[in-house]
Amino acid sequence: MPFYIFSQTKLVSWNIENFGKSKSEQTINYIANSLREYDIIAIQEVVAGYGGAQAVARLADELNRKGTKWDYVISDPTSSSAYKTERYAFIWKTSKVTKIGRAWLEKKYHLEIDREPYFCTFEYENKQFTVVNFHAITKKRQPETEIKYFKYLPDEYPNLNLIFAGDFNCPQSHTVFNPLKKMGYTSILIGQKTSLKQECKNNNCLASEFDNMYFKSSKVNTINSGIIPFYKNFNSLKEARIISDHIPIWFEFSLN
Repeated sequence: MPFYIFSQTKLVSWNIENFGKSKSEQTINYIANSLREYDIIAIQEVVAGYGGAQAVARLADELNRKGTKWDYVISDPTSSSAYKTERYAFIWKTSKVTKIGRAWLEKKYHLEIDREPYFCTFEYENKQFTVVNFHAITKKRQPETEIKYFKYLPDEYPNLNLIFAGDFNCPQSHTVFNPLKKMGYTSILIGQKTSLKQECKNNNCLASEFDNMYFKSSKVNTINSGIIPFYKNFNSLKEARIISDHIPIWFEFSLN
């Protein structure tokens, strides 16, 4: 039996649209059931006001009721004044991974990046990795103008094994990712659309290739990756979009 079956981590990332007090108990329960098999959950688009932090706590509480102990951390609101400030969150299984130190919002490029990324370091079987949780500005506002600063982050944190995760509002094929690719970073998904259309046409329900994760292939071994096409459980995309307008993406990996 291959050794890696015992030493792997499952990271899931989800832009949960407007994650706050508008999400009903039923919705929170649905999200918990969708994500309970993973070890670390990275969430984008947590509402900056009171209801956002509360929604994360409600989700963690719901996950805790399902038989495994989870903990969570929530960022301060991002510093963007010109645009829509939000929070990020991480929720993780305490039996699988340990959070190391404090999580932090990126300070150095907070003027250049509207919703500066949120870093959290985890330890798994004595090896550490840092998830960089990010939600870019919308496509029409040119997210590549922010993403171009990501090439500086590996040098800024030379001792960290960075895994970039989130909604980049930009496909992995965009040239803005070339500097990271030249440094040895690879995306988990290629050509995979992750946002929902308003309605399905000929069974085609996904709109844009926006959500992804980028990891350094010399430090991280891919075991598996994919999407959770949760919208298939609903009668219409209108119903599915009550949960979110994006689908979750996931990455199962081991560390070198």
